[in-house]
Amino acid sequence: MNREKSRNDPCPISRSLAFAGDAWSLLILRDAHAGLTRFDQFRKSLGIAPSMLTRRLATLTEEGLLEKRLYSEHPPREEYLLTAAGRDFLPVLFIIGAWGRKYRGGGKLVRFFDAEAGTEIKAVAVDEVTGAKIGTRPIRTVTPDVGGQVK
Repeated sequence: MNREKSRNDPCPISRSLAFAGDAWSLLILRDAHAGLTRFDQFRKSLGIAPSMLTRRLATLTEEGLLEKRLYSEHPPREEYLLTAAGRDFLPVLFIIGAWGRKYRGGGKLVRFFDAEAGTEIKAVAVDEVTGAKIGTRPIRTVTPDVGGQVK
């Protein structure tokens, strides 16, 4: 997928997948939400090649989901922290996980719990306006025309 071309795509799904649509990027974000911040931590957790990790971290930083912060001056070392956009990505990861649990489950799977309530998290996507679970009602797609007007 061409990231530059996707920036102008009117579909927000396409725009988002252009930078976060590969497994490595999603897994880096998962690990960042679990508290990992340093290159070596990501590399050890994921078993990813250093060059691939460098590219993915650069993209996630350029796209504003992670930010770099210097944690050591001698030698210079940076860590990667979630931005507001990165923190807002957690529900997306949980919805992907819920789908995977339902359709790719089997065997022993990681479970997620609310640290305060102690209850297992059961992620669902709900339309904020109607309160309806997304996927239970028909949808209609409205595409902007060239002049910026909605069809």
